[in-house]
Amino acid sequence: MTETATPYVAEKTAKRESSEALRARIPGWGADLDPADRPSYPREQPGIETGAHWDFPERQPEKWPRERSVEHAFLPPVFGTSTPPAGISGAIRKYAYKYSEGRAAHWLLLVAADRVDAWEHHLRSFATLRPDNPITETGVLSEFSRGGVRSRVGQKRADLSHQWMDPIIVGAPWALAAGGLAVVVLRGLRKRR
Repeated sequence: MTETATPYVAEKTAKRESSEALRARIPGWGADLDPADRPSYPREQPGIETGAHWDFPERQPEKWPRERSVEHAFLPPVFGTSTPPAGISGAIRKYAYKYSEGRAAHWLLLVAADRVDAWEHHLRSFATLRPDNPITETGVLSEFSRGGVRSRVGQKRADLSHQWMDPIIVGAPWALAAGGLAVVVLRGLRKRR
């Protein structure tokens, strides 16, 4: 078993280095050694059972290759399987895991993949009998019927500084898509004449 597997064993793990060695190597190490500073201290005493009734938990089977963090040797015994990566957003998510979780590129790619995934679902909805309706589903109408403007004027809300961006971020993609569709339809009509 590798050292990264130690969180998944039933018994408590032994320290690899002495406190003095760790304190010398890592500045600030051991700041919580005083038991009075740690509410979990009584449960950390030797001889107290952890409650685990396994040595290493049974591993969940992988139905498809999962994204793996570069920080860990393998997946945890149990992981989420609700949404397999698919399409362009899935490719972006897989690419994000080539970066460390400590780098901004990893998280920015995952955020971008979420936005791409939303648009993949919007486009897929147009192939159904009930396509997405941006007017009702974004809550734009409630701005006028539920006091949206009144709740912002004269208030000290944190979201007021970026309020001007919201119509651009939410509405502009829909407006561009509608404009593009109108151009395609008009060109098609001109070709028929």
